[in-house]
Amino acid sequence: MQDIGHFIGGKRVAGTSGRFADVFNPATGEVQARVALASGEELRAAVENARDAQPAWAATNPQRRARVMMKFVELLNRDMDKLAEALSKEHGKTFPDAKGDVQRGLEVAEFCIGAPQMMKGEFSEGAGPGIDIYSIRQPLGVVAGITPFNFPAMIPMWKFCPAIAAGNAFILKPSERDPTVPLMLAELMLEAGAPAGILNVVNGDKGAVDAILDDPDIQAIGFVGSTAIAKYIYGRGCSNGKRVQCFGGAKNHMIIMPDADMDKAVDALIGAGYGAAGERCMAVSVAVPVGEETADRLVEKLIPKVEALKIGPYTAGDDVDFGPLVTREAQKRVLSLVDRGIEEGAKLVVDGRGFKMQGYEDGFFVGACLFDHVTKEMDIYKTEIFGPVLSVARAKDYETALDLPMSHEYGNGVAIFTRDGDAARDFASRINIGMVGVNVPIPVPLSYYTFGGWKASGFGDLNQHGADGFRFYTRTKTVTSRWPSGIKDGAEFSIPTMK
Repeated sequence: MQDIGHFIGGKRVAGTSGRFADVFNPATGEVQARVALASGEELRAAVENARDAQPAWAATNPQRRARVMMKFVELLNRDMDKLAEALSKEHGKTFPDAKGDVQRGLEVAEFCIGAPQMMKGEFSEGAGPGIDIYSIRQPLGVVAGITPFNFPAMIPMWKFCPAIAAGNAFILKPSERDPTVPLMLAELMLEAGAPAGILNVVNGDKGAVDAILDDPDIQAIGFVGSTAIAKYIYGRGCSNGKRVQCFGGAKNHMIIMPDADMDKAVDALIGAGYGAAGERCMAVSVAVPVGEETADRLVEKLIPKVEALKIGPYTAGDDVDFGPLVTREAQKRVLSLVDRGIEEGAKLVVDGRGFKMQGYEDGFFVGACLFDHVTKEMDIYKTEIFGPVLSVARAKDYETALDLPMSHEYGNGVAIFTRDGDAARDFASRINIGMVGVNVPIPVPLSYYTFGGWKASGFGDLNQHGADGFRFYTRTKTVTSRWPSGIKDGAEFSIPTMK
């Protein structure tokens, strides 16, 4: 049995708390490792290590820090397959999807190569008589990230890449469900030239989270996870005087207008709804066709494609569409929500509850499910299911369709499929959602824009990556200077005396 510890001070270290959590192979249901759960004392030791390393790193000029990011990108490309395989083995997602997980994090590291540009301040000459004013961006010090299981490579890099490029030291508390890749990333950062202690990885559970929230030396915290935990972290972190950004749950809608290219809309829904077994905060979980005729055409085309989805372990080949869920508890939760949908009166037109894969009967698989006639009063509509379940909520007209995402508590992502530019423009302008796709089902912004939801999907003033990543992990200092007249008024040739 492999024991997974922490990465502190530039090396892997064993846990000392005596507490462990099981790490499963989701495809087989077997325990493949144990991960150490840090105590408050272990977390504090990591913080002290980071605090000691950070001043010298902050004093390193931004161009040299950017070169570390440049080398890190090179190493990520070198080890892409190795990282993806480790990720698939613990998370369960397909190998191509795991590579995409790494790639989207790599792209943020690429953006952070531009750290010198992002760290530039402003200057005003002659703001007053002999007075100049300028601003400088400075790192916060020691900062932290608490990241989820569903993107164990991408989201940690969204957090630590801009933070480290800006001159901070970083404490990463990843999910204990798939802890291997974050440790591998820390080793690559060290190989890329980051000093020991600038990226520490501490595995743990709520005890480690609370230690981060209460630690006096941690200046800022970034979090991605469920809304309930996001509210807890945001409230406790802010009350302790920290800068906090939290991103929570989602219920992403895709509106299909009567004029949409139905084949493209269906293909988009299949990929966005069932990719990664639906374990994505940007997964489309609600299809909203406008008009009964549109709805009938949509469901007619969806059914055979959903039924034909190939499910299996990542080792079954690159043509597998999605794999198992991450844990047995996740599997049971999704199946119970499907049962609840039937009880509420939704029509289950594709039933994947009985899916079993030969040789993998103990794996955490759930077959693809498709509901029709889902209404906004149902629990399966309100709840983020986080599984391979797509709901069709029919809307009689455009305004009714618009109201569904507008009135939902979550506001992460939304999409509209249409050929009508006026409808798309009106939709993008009016919708109260943070990320909008027009004929794009998963509107995750590229690395030089920022990622963030509205309403109960996001807490805090700044988003992830892009310019906001550097704004969040730095603070602005403004200097007003005036110099008295000096040597420019002329030289004196007499010996200096007291005057």
